[in-house]
Amino acid sequence: MNGLVRQTGQVLEAIKFQHSIFALPFALTGALLALRGTEPQSGEIAWKFGWIIVAMVAARSAAMAFNRLLDAPIDARNPRTSGRALPAGALSKRFAAAFVALASVAFVAAAAQLNPLCLKLSPLALAIALGYSFTKRFTALSHLVLGAVLGIAPAAAWIAIRGTIDPAILLLSAAVTLWTAGFDIIYSCQDVEFDRSAGLHSLPARFGIAKALLVSRIFHAGMIALLAAAWRAMGLGLVAMAGIAVVAALLVYEQSLVRSDDMSRVDAAFFAINGWVSVLFFASWAADLWLVS
Repeated sequence: MNGLVRQTGQVLEAIKFQHSIFALPFALTGALLALRGTEPQSGEIAWKFGWIIVAMVAARSAAMAFNRLLDAPIDARNPRTSGRALPAGALSKRFAAAFVALASVAFVAAAAQLNPLCLKLSPLALAIALGYSFTKRFTALSHLVLGAVLGIAPAAAWIAIRGTIDPAILLLSAAVTLWTAGFDIIYSCQDVEFDRSAGLHSLPARFGIAKALLVSRIFHAGMIALLAAAWRAMGLGLVAMAGIAVVAALLVYEQSLVRSDDMSRVDAAFFAINGWVSVLFFASWAADLWLVS
């Protein structure tokens, strides 16, 4: 029993379980937007939101654990990641594989509780989430693939509520895609030399850190433009627009923390700032929807 608890703790630490917060607020925003114009019972709302959260956390957990499992031989050769649980031997590959399988089943089961379309699309969503782990082996656009994995969240939550899709929610999904790709580029700058030596693909490895950071800034500017387009398409108010302004300010600050000749504050830029981006965005758009309801 103690071994099971220890291995579970190791896998949760390996996948940074607490960072599920990155995409979850955007998913919940998509769900709130989908609820407008409907008259569901409070019990039905709680049921839907509960299964959306389960699906989101399960999908991310499966994807992250699979990534750690697949990359274990690479991580063992990288000085920055050699201390991770799998390459260090603190977490067994068998347990990690079982965790991936269990989280994948939990995701599909949660999708089945939402509606038939969610269930039908769940294998595709899972394939995209797991498939990301292979992309760094053959394309420098892997950052955008990861962005798409998180970007699915608002559209998926909309489908969970409505059972259909609306083009307007795709603007929010595209915004999340660019946001994620932008901060993933920043994070990957830490491994530029290792990626080159190992034959792995990333924008920093291909074009250098300075040009990669420029692309990251362009992606983040694109995110703000897409959020503004979504705000207009959804007919939201001043509180939601204020939320976009806060997100823009946070992203400017995030970008100011990293330079091509100084990557010492990458962790602050990646972990702390992006958590605030998602939470404050959700809070502002949720408040706006509540005020106009």
